[in-house]
Amino acid sequence: MPESDTDDDVLANASRLLEMVNSSWMPQALRVAAELGVADLLADGPRTADDLAGATSTHASSLHRLMRALVTIDILGERADGAFELTPTGRLLQADVEGTVRSWTIYQGRDVWDEWGLMLEAVTTGRSGREIANGKPGFEPLRDDPRRAATFNSAMAELTRLSTRAIVAGYDFGRFSRIADIGGGYGELLGAVLIAHPATSGILFDLPHAIENARPHLAKSGVLERCEVVSGSFFEGVPTGADLFMLKSVIHDWDDERAVEILMNVRRAMGSAARLLLIERLMPERMTSGPEHRSLARTDMNMLVAHAAPERTEIQWRRLLDSAGFSVVGVTPITATSTVIEAVAAV
Repeated sequence: MPESDTDDDVLANASRLLEMVNSSWMPQALRVAAELGVADLLADGPRTADDLAGATSTHASSLHRLMRALVTIDILGERADGAFELTPTGRLLQADVEGTVRSWTIYQGRDVWDEWGLMLEAVTTGRSGREIANGKPGFEPLRDDPRRAATFNSAMAELTRLSTRAIVAGYDFGRFSRIADIGGGYGELLGAVLIAHPATSGILFDLPHAIENARPHLAKSGVLERCEVVSGSFFEGVPTGADLFMLKSVIHDWDDERAVEILMNVRRAMGSAARLLLIERLMPERMTSGPEHRSLARTDMNMLVAHAAPERTEIQWRRLLDSAGFSVVGVTPITATSTVIEAVAAV
């Protein structure tokens, strides 16, 4: 029999648990700072809360309290003269800097906040918190809310950008002459691939709310002339004519039945020599306590409340692809959050 915890052990465990329970203020403080543009306003140097209150049309003393709170999580620094300055982490809330996560911060704190509060209902019913909150599942709420759609698409580009360099370096895209990025959003990853491989052309395919801003992004990257931009739904079909069909962080949004629909539509579009490339997270067969598995758990819970869909283990990915008519030919970890799963149409 294990010995009973001491009073000090109980207090330490309670303190640790309460720190997690009470942490909801952090994403909201970050979201408010991001929406107000605090980081952009501090980009040129320190400013006081009173000064920023005028620039943001906010209540000065309340803004001051928010900024002092942000000091405690290493977003801002508070100087002896009362002014606030950005930390290296805080700079990533600026709109247009390398590594920015501003849109993701706003999306999580504003657009899907209510969905997280419906986790109990998601667990008990198997429906997503999004469907329960909005009456519409999946990405349908984006179709009717241009502001939310723009924030989401920008957020997806931000997250993709963080892993793009490692993905491009970790997989030999140069083997292919034409790459179709299915559900590719603004074309962040496809653009990087085309920059790295000047002899390769591309097809970018996604819903209209994502595609409408893809052309300016691809033009800015200097690859628009090598990329066909097509709008549509992968539940209805995908473009043909590519020798690599790439889907990054797409299939994890859907349950097995809908995922197989997407994969079978891709299979129908593939020539006999074409390949499928999924870039997804791989869940471990057994979870342990620690930051890496905690990050995976967060994404799995995000899929639960947003889409009633799972992050999958390697065994689950292989079963899913097999049921859609594919044979897995390679599974290669690229980063802690990105694994390349390569497959061909089964004979």
